[in-house]
Amino acid sequence: MAAFSFFSRRSNSDKIQSLRPSEFRKLISESTIQLVDVRTLEEYEQHKIDGAQLIDIYNPNFESIVETILDTSIPVGVYCHSGIRSMSAARILAKKGFTVYNLRGGMLFWR
Repeated sequence: MAAFSFFSRRSNSDKIQSLRPSEFRKLISESTIQLVDVRTLEEYEQHKIDGAQLIDIYNPNFESIVETILDTSIPVGVYCHSGIRSMSAARILAKKGFTVYNLRGGMLFWR
């Protein structure tokens, strides 16, 4: 993922990068990445990015679900409605050893 480092602004963690929608599109189309939508089921059903799996950050088992279904050796792309919940999820994932790419502005800016 080093190829994308010039696109991003680093957050508090070196394992989290926030990308603009165009950068995020390029990343998910050209890279092997685990794409995770951290919104609610209702939001997910209204509009989602193709290939995304839903792991609702409000689920009290969010961390254990992440540990069960995601592979720490593969980067994770996360998004939500506006980028706030996904950044919270990104911090959790980074603490667990994942490299994380956050969609800056979420689905509001994706369209």
